[in-house]
Amino acid sequence: MARQLDAARYFSLTTYRKDGRGVDTPVWFAGGDGTYYVFSAGNAGKVKRLRRASRARVAACDVRGRLLAGWIPADAYLLSSPEDTAAALAALRRKYGWQMRVADVMAKLSGRFGKRTYIRVETHEHPE
Repeated sequence: MARQLDAARYFSLTTYRKDGRGVDTPVWFAGGDGTYYVFSAGNAGKVKRLRRASRARVAACDVRGRLLAGWIPADAYLLSSPEDTAAALAALRRKYGWQMRVADVMAKLSGRFGKRTYIRVETHEHPE
């Protein structure tokens, strides 16, 4: 299961509302072997939900969020230290190359770069 996820270009990240309903979001991710990094706007719903609870799940998907593999339970944590966020950004730049660099430039020009939040996702190997 982890190999399918590691080979994917996107994964769907589910975070949970207070009432327990999941919200799925296709995202870029980088990393492997059960630990992955994601970035998001700091005021995005998924960030707000993760501030409340770390419970999450992930599944390989396409750019539109159509699942390509089964769900894997996970925990997701908002990163705060400069070292952790630098490691996350470096991993994303390694995976997405010029696309990530273009996204970074556009975010800097629009003033959103400094408002990003980086997330570490740790999967639990058994699929749901």
